[in-house]
Amino acid sequence: MAKTVQERSAKTARKRAALAEEELRLRVRPGTRQALADLMEWSGITEQGEAMTLMIHHLHGLGSAGSAQFLAPPRHEYVIPENVSAKLQLAYARESMRICRDE
Repeated sequence: MAKTVQERSAKTARKRAALAEEELRLRVRPGTRQALADLMEWSGITEQGEAMTLMIHHLHGLGSAGSAQFLAPPRHEYVIPENVSAKLQLAYARESMRICRDE
């Protein structure tokens, strides 16, 4: 006799509990989704979960020092344009003169 949906769900739930499985959810923007799709295509992987699991295990295999470069968030450097810098210097000079006059 075939199992009911409830019986299959209960069996799956017991199996997941026995293996201490945990669901991880990840919300991503289109750029991140495209990067994952590219990685999957390059490697011939069809399931997102498999791709992410493999990446996590490979990064972990690199150890603390080896994986650090891949897990460091990119930092953006802001360079103040020359015209903005000139305007700020002018404003500082005017403020300095105003303070001198007030004293």
